[in-house]
Amino acid sequence: MKAYSVDLRQKIIDVYNEENLSQRQLAKQFHVAKSFIQKLLKQYRQTGNLAPLKRRKQTPTKLNLKQLKVLEELVKTNNDATLEELRKQFIATTGIIISRSTVDRMLHRLNLTLKKKHCIQRKKGVKKSNSKD
Repeated sequence: MKAYSVDLRQKIIDVYNEENLSQRQLAKQFHVAKSFIQKLLKQYRQTGNLAPLKRRKQTPTKLNLKQLKVLEELVKTNNDATLEELRKQFIATTGIIISRSTVDRMLHRLNLTLKKKHCIQRKKGVKKSNSKD
């Protein structure tokens, strides 16, 4: 979500100082969340600055490009495997311990899906009858 402008932040602080409204009333008046008002006031009291804080760096992925290729090859050779089976195969291949959710996220990042084979294959031309005789 995009940060609120410095102008809006300044208006909120001005109204808070001049009209002595509660945080809840400010949030309602400016159509923002009460938690935003709380964070803005705290930031203003501590630093005197109204500018939005810079985003923190995201936690890097556990797998590098080489390991993603290994996972991709595992899926291509055994795309009927479950996420748990792929996880175990990946651990056996690379020695890197990852969770099932990590496997799922990495497959999503690679735009890969697991295709399951159907247990029963229907014969062409044979229709199932629902009538009772």
